Amino acid sequence: MAIIDLVEWNDAANDVFAWKFADNKNNNLSTFTQLIVRESQEAVLFSKGQILGKFGPGKHTLSTENLPLLRNLFGIPFGGKNPFMAEVWFVNKTAPLTINWNTDTMRFRDPEYGEMVPLAAAGRYGLKVENAERFLVQLVGALTKFTSRDLTDHFLGPLVSKTKSSIITFMTANQVGITTISARLDDLSNFLKEPLKEFWEEYGMLLTGFYITSVDLDTSTADGQKIAAALSDRSAQNIAGYTWQQKQGFNVANNALSGGGDMGILGAAAMTGMLGGGGGMGQAMMQPVQQPMQQGMMGGQLPAAGRKEVFCSKCAKKYNTNSNFCPFCGNRYNPCPRCGSDNMEGSKRCVSCGTALETMQQAGGFGNVCSRCGQTAAPNVKFCAGCGNKLG
Repeated sequence: MAIIDLVEWNDAANDVFAWKFADNKNNNLSTFTQLIVRESQEAVLFSKGQILGKFGPGKHTLSTENLPLLRNLFGIPFGGKNPFMAEVWFVNKTAPLTINWNTDTMRFRDPEYGEMVPLAAAGRYGLKVENAERFLVQLVGALTKFTSRDLTDHFLGPLVSKTKSSIITFMTANQVGITTISARLDDLSNFLKEPLKEFWEEYGMLLTGFYITSVDLDTSTADGQKIAAALSDRSAQNIAGYTWQQKQGFNVANNALSGGGDMGILGAAAMTGMLGGGGGMGQAMMQPVQQPMQQGMMGGQLPAAGRKEVFCSKCAKKYNTNSNFCPFCGNRYNPCPRCGSDNMEGSKRCVSCGTALETMQQAGGFGNVCSRCGQTAAPNVKFCAGCGNKLG
């Protein structure tokens, strides 16, 4: 029976956490076998399902003095070259920081847009074996070596689940959306590090580093591609200085021109006329649909009773009429004195009801404003048509 005289691990790599010594499947050691453990390594001996002993860096001679269980398991006395069967595992105690991870799609309600968006996250983490016995007993099993890839595959399910849950919790609690999360990656990494640290400690490992490198729209999904295109279009509009309504007008004009003939030219002229803020059919068609109006006394159109919201003439988003500025783009609220619709600065006519804004301003306004319901009335009207309140 051949006896192994020397046991060591020479080619330890950073991505290998543990390696089992093997010599043509011969596990016959003796009480004179030399065990060499290098710096950043630790050796653990197993026999008959039990841990015989653990050895740190240095040169060791296996004997009943440093392996007292040999006397119980094999009845080996002191002295002599006594053979015994054992497995020797070497554990790499360095801390590799090159283990990459990523998640699959996770759904998140973005606080800025109020809609569910698909996200995907990626990053890198580092682990160090802190308790060699616990690590070997719980993870290695029948393998001959345990690499970072084995670790990632083994914990893919619980690791991704815990990571996704923590990311959604952080973004929801801090009201962070897809446009601002990149500025909070350090905070998010620190938030996830503590629960993941406890998770790895159960397996005898120390989490030495955890970093999130990206949390972005998952463009591998159809929804993610549409949202990414919309955000790109929005950025282009802000940089170029044109609104969504104007872009629609440009598209209509291009379609009209592509039709050819006099009608195509006239249609393009009508759609693009006075785009600089001078009213006309083009500007009216590019404004969002306003809330319905009601017919007031003296044949004039009055704003709907209790009107509370209006569409911004610049960004087309709806906001409360008690605001002097649009909360989304900062555009000043320029209400029509007749119907309350928001108009672009310098507009000559209201985009919704066609009221001549310059004429109204020169005449000192449309008339009285009810202090109870906010409706306007002609100057000679004494009672509000909406609520019956006496006008001043």
